[in-house]
Amino acid sequence: MHLVYADPKGNVFDHPELLALGRSGDMITELLEEELIPLPDGATLVSLPDTRAIGFDSKKGQMVPLQGDYNAVGALLPQGFTRLSIPSYVKTDKEKKFPLFGYTAVVWKDGAFYVAARQTDDPEPWNPMNCDPGELKIEVDRLTAKYPDNRLYAHLSNCALGYECLTASNTFLRRWEGAVPVSFSCNAGCFGCISEQPDDSGFPAPQTRMNFKPHVDELVQIMLEHLRTPESIISFGQGCEGEPSTQAKTIIESIRTVREQTKLGYININTNAGLTDHIRGIVDAGLDLMRVSTISALDDHYNAYYKPRGYNLTHVEKSMIYAAAKGVYTSINYLIFPGVTDREEEIEAMIEFARRTDLKLIQMRNLNIDPESYLNLIPKAQGDILGMNQMIEIFQEELPGVVIGSYTHVPPVKAL
Repeated sequence: MHLVYADPKGNVFDHPELLALGRSGDMITELLEEELIPLPDGATLVSLPDTRAIGFDSKKGQMVPLQGDYNAVGALLPQGFTRLSIPSYVKTDKEKKFPLFGYTAVVWKDGAFYVAARQTDDPEPWNPMNCDPGELKIEVDRLTAKYPDNRLYAHLSNCALGYECLTASNTFLRRWEGAVPVSFSCNAGCFGCISEQPDDSGFPAPQTRMNFKPHVDELVQIMLEHLRTPESIISFGQGCEGEPSTQAKTIIESIRTVREQTKLGYININTNAGLTDHIRGIVDAGLDLMRVSTISALDDHYNAYYKPRGYNLTHVEKSMIYAAAKGVYTSINYLIFPGVTDREEEIEAMIEFARRTDLKLIQMRNLNIDPESYLNLIPKAQGDILGMNQMIEIFQEELPGVVIGSYTHVPPVKAL
């Protein structure tokens, strides 16, 4: 398991002597053979800017930083894979922050790249290689021409072609889970928001947030185009928007209008679920699926990251309990980070949260963040760090009725 590193031009090398290491939280750790899988299709190797890779010198029996103008290397995993370790490195400029990606430890082993990760879902539906650029461009042109006054289609065309967002691409390809963004405002100030950052955050937002309020007919056009099969999913709440439930009136009207015309497919909302009264109205309008974003079931950790405005975890829990009681298939978008999510106190709190809310699915999502900034923001560990593999196995044992996955699933049988 040899160390992987990159030169300033982005050329990637494996070190002939130094062994690869990983990182859990702020601790450099050994990588175990059973934690490694071949680099998945659709994964990307990236250089970590302003770093030096750290490897293990087996002759000296110690960890050493790689000398010279070389950076550490990480892998960005496609959907369906959960990282178990982040790359080992030391920053050469502690003031610099990484771009907002989820970096995974990568090694060179048996003539190939391997990553410290675990497959937690079927990667095929979200494999970027399954999105043909030529076909996508044809469908973007077709639907924007068919609906020339629909500002949402124009907005999503940039998301699909410019940002290569797979959910936006699905909207034009009319398959799987498609996007229908609705909100330009938010009731949280997430530390790692990918669409809006304060000027002094040091994080460049990788996406531009939508800047208009769509009309009901614009939403309905997209929803009816997408909901053409029993398995189709159309989703409010995307990375290019704020909190969708802030536009509850528009969502409620669009759901009711669509359901008067078709019962096909599933209507989903990706939400922080803090506006409980708004969520109740959306649920009652005919919502099928709800995915709630969370980083923790502990108040101090949750509040540090989300910076909620006018709500707290109690409101989130009430929203989830109400939705589940009304037959909505509920899941969490669980933002995970090795050395934090696998802390003993975090695991215990999440198990109890899942039980109280009748949770059906945990979607493991690799947190896109600069590690140092995140670790400086949140509370220190109170208990043991058990490891990501053991955390997943504990969830499977303690929550036998909860699916462990990586993206939105439909329930086994849709309630009539």
